[in-house]
Amino acid sequence: MTQLRSHPRLIRKLQEALGDQLCVALDDASVVEIMLNPDGRLFIERLGHGIAATGEMTAAAAEIVIGSVAHALNSEADDEQPIISGELPIGGHRFEGLLPPIVKAPAFTIRRRASRLIPLDDYVKSRVMTERQAGIIRNAVASRLNIVISGGTGSGKTTLANAIIAEISEAAPDDRILILEDTAEIQCPADNIVALHTSDTVDMARLLKSTMRLRPDRIIVGEVRDGAALTLLKAWNTGHPGGVATVHANTAESALRRLEQLTAEVSQQPMREVIGEAVDLIVSIERTTRGRVLRDILHVEGFVNGRYQTESYVPKEEADVV
Repeated sequence: MTQLRSHPRLIRKLQEALGDQLCVALDDASVVEIMLNPDGRLFIERLGHGIAATGEMTAAAAEIVIGSVAHALNSEADDEQPIISGELPIGGHRFEGLLPPIVKAPAFTIRRRASRLIPLDDYVKSRVMTERQAGIIRNAVASRLNIVISGGTGSGKTTLANAIIAEISEAAPDDRILILEDTAEIQCPADNIVALHTSDTVDMARLLKSTMRLRPDRIIVGEVRDGAALTLLKAWNTGHPGGVATVHANTAESALRRLEQLTAEVSQQPMREVIGEAVDLIVSIERTTRGRVLRDILHVEGFVNGRYQTESYVPKEEADVV
C-alpha cells in the first residue's frame, strides 16, 4: 500500500529529473532511443533522422533518474549495484542505467516502446521490404512456420516482430498466444494471449518450461539471448509450430550460428539437427545509413550431411533501401 501511495511521487520526481525535453521525447512516436553519455551529453535517435545531439544533463539529475528507476524496480543503485536494467516507470520503456565505478559519471539509455503498430503493408509502402517479401512472410504465418527475425542492435527486430504477430492474430484469431520477454515490448492484438516476463529469480528457460503447461498454440519470445534457445527450439519441435523469436545476428546465415552458440551454453552436443528442424524461416533486417531494409529471407529445410539445407527466397539485390 505504501508503494502504491508513493508511486505518483516517484513519477513526478523522475519527470523533474528527466526535464521537459526528454518527457516530450518519450511521448514522440518518432523517437527510437534516448542516450545520456558519461560526459553529460544527450542524444536522441528518431526514425528516418538518425542520431542527433540534443543538449546536456547534469550528473546529479542523471543519478536521480537512475535511482528512481531502481526504486520502482524494488532495487538499489549504488557502488555495489552500478547497473540498473528494467522498465522505465513512465511508459514501460526499456531502461539501462550505469553508475560509477563502471563509468566515469552516470549514463543511461532509454529504448522507447513503439506506440504504433506498423503493418507489413507500411513496410512495403516505405520500401523497407518488397511485395514479394511481404507475401512470403504472410504465407509463412498461414502455414504455421516458425520464424526467427535476425538483426543488429537498433535494426528494428521487435517492430517487425510486432508486424508479423499482427498477421498471426488476423490469420489465426482463435489461437492462444504465449509471449515471453525480459522487457515488455511485444504488441499483440489477439484476444487469447498470456504475457510473461523474466525477473531476478525467474529466467527465460524457467518461463519456457512453465509455458508448456499453459496450453499454447504459438510461442513468441521477444529476444533469445542464452541457453533458453534450446528449450524454445524443443518446444517448437513438439507440437507448437507457428512461433516467432528474435535473435541478435547481422545476417540470416549468422542467425543459425548464433543459435548454435546459444544452445551450446546448455548442451555439450551440437544441436544443429534440432535447429534445422525447428527453424523454418529467418527474416534478416538491417539498419543502414539510408534507413532500415529487409536484407534476406532464408528458408531452412533441415540439417543434412553436415550442413543446413537452405534456400534464399529473395536475392539481396532485390531488397530496396529507403
